[in-house]
Amino acid sequence: MKKRALYILIFLLGLYSHGQECTKVNFPAEGSSGAAVDVKITWPEVAGINGYLISLGTTPGGTELLSRESTGIINSYQAPVGLPENTLIYVTISVLLFNATPMECETTSFTTMNVTTAPPCTYLLAPDDNAANVTIVTDIIWQYAHTATSYSLSIGTSEGGSDILNGMNVGNVLSYDPPVDLPQNVRIYVTVRPENENGTSPVCPEESFFTGPVDDPCEEIDAITGEVRSLGPELEFPNLFIKCIDSGPIPVAPEGDADGFRWFKVMYGEEVLLSESRNFQINETGNYVLEAFDHVTRSGITIECATTKNFNVIHSEAAIIESINIRKLTVGKQVTVNVSGSGIYEYALDDENGPYQDDNIFINVAEGQHIVYVRDKNGCGIVSGRIERGLTMDDFPNFFTPNGDGINDFWQFIKPAEITEILEAVDGKISIFNRYGILLVELDPESRGWDGSFNGTPLPSSNYWFKAVSFDQKEIRGHFSLKR
Repeated sequence: MKKRALYILIFLLGLYSHGQECTKVNFPAEGSSGAAVDVKITWPEVAGINGYLISLGTTPGGTELLSRESTGIINSYQAPVGLPENTLIYVTISVLLFNATPMECETTSFTTMNVTTAPPCTYLLAPDDNAANVTIVTDIIWQYAHTATSYSLSIGTSEGGSDILNGMNVGNVLSYDPPVDLPQNVRIYVTVRPENENGTSPVCPEESFFTGPVDDPCEEIDAITGEVRSLGPELEFPNLFIKCIDSGPIPVAPEGDADGFRWFKVMYGEEVLLSESRNFQINETGNYVLEAFDHVTRSGITIECATTKNFNVIHSEAAIIESINIRKLTVGKQVTVNVSGSGIYEYALDDENGPYQDDNIFINVAEGQHIVYVRDKNGCGIVSGRIERGLTMDDFPNFFTPNGDGINDFWQFIKPAEITEILEAVDGKISIFNRYGILLVELDPESRGWDGSFNGTPLPSSNYWFKAVSFDQKEIRGHFSLKR
């Protein structure tokens, strides 16, 4: 009995995790204020997915601070250089399904703290203080200083020196790549001073390290300039590809020459070799690695010097317009376009070439017929829909059979799927006449329909005529058959 109960529990938990598709930020709390500028943003874990994408902005759905950054399967994010102070931050989490299709979840917001003091000091992460044999092409990397918005950097070859770099403000970054190689076999002194609008941190400790000789077999020093260069091939290749649903393979090839190429797909943490040709065809979404290499002979031994590039392939598709909602305003009307699909969409009114907007709502739209265009930002197509599209003969049935069998017993206007209210198509009542032009009934288009009788008396099988007026006062006439 206990074993059976355990199976049922596991089954129910499986159903729950499978049905849990989206998530939203739970810290900082929605609408909260005073969040630290280096707050760790968290959200509940979603089981059975391929990862998360996070976007940060200062407007609803905005991405000006961070655009769809991957956090892997980690359900948290901390801005490496902090967030702007005293600012309303909007956070959008997207769930990356196993077919690599991102599903955007609900946006939340919070406000960061007002910073009123200068930031504290920081320290080097790389090279370590007093490290030895540091490569002369090293980057200088330091720890984020709470509330800092920029950093002043000095580099010299003597204590307190700045002969390599003299108090340069390098911006709101956490690393610096010196434009020239550092001298070999020398002690290098580094001072990093964090800054913000309230001032510069107090005198910060100086740190130092020792450079060493170049010993990477895939690097060499230019005998004339002393510059260290890589012997691997120069590789230019995009970070992201969009594969439209139902489209064919994407042919790709890197720019630049190399002795050989390898294409890998990352599957469950392992790199699976797919091809060793220069040209490659992407057939499915996922994470990939391109490796290009040259053969280099050192001391009579031939080695491979490689350059690698990671890139992702994600799905997108043209939108499907589910409905167009219309709300009458004092002046004009408000139009809301409801769509579905895995793409990222933008909207335009009456002109396929735009201008386009991210918002799916148009206000103060003039009376009359309009066309809305929905474009996938990833280039997977444009679809259109007519606002208040009027009436067509297809909106009225050709016949009905009022014989009481429950099938086609009433004749009535057929509301198109793309409109939400009948008044968006039909203005007033629908008039029905016999073949002699005698008015039989004025039919409310929102009623059950006409049952084929006149003053309670069933009418014979015959052809009957109807007249309807569309929202824009255009008249449509037609006929239909009554069959008994």
